[in-house]
Amino acid sequence: MTNDGTETRLLPWAGSEGKSCYLVTDGTGYLSRFADTIECVQLGMAGDLLDHAADLLADHRATPAQLRFLLARMSEALTDVHRIAKSRGARLPAPAYDEALASAEECGGS
Repeated sequence: MTNDGTETRLLPWAGSEGKSCYLVTDGTGYLSRFADTIECVQLGMAGDLLDHAADLLADHRATPAQLRFLLARMSEALTDVHRIAKSRGARLPAPAYDEALASAEECGGS
């Protein structure tokens, strides 16, 4: 958060060529609310996909093409969920002590 009350937010979608999109916001505007809605939809779709994956993996008649398709959709969903986690993590208050920061960086803060 900057001195003027704004923050840079990683948005839950990619721009052209897969590049990250950012919004400078106070967190209350239309685009912030729209991004919150998109995150909710993406997380819901990821949950639905997990349910579908469990069903498909339990079906021993699933074809390689079905499994490849599932894996492609799961990769997309994981990309979305990872972007949401990074965005939300960046908006958390700074840790109170250095050990927490070091631990977070070790978790793959890329």
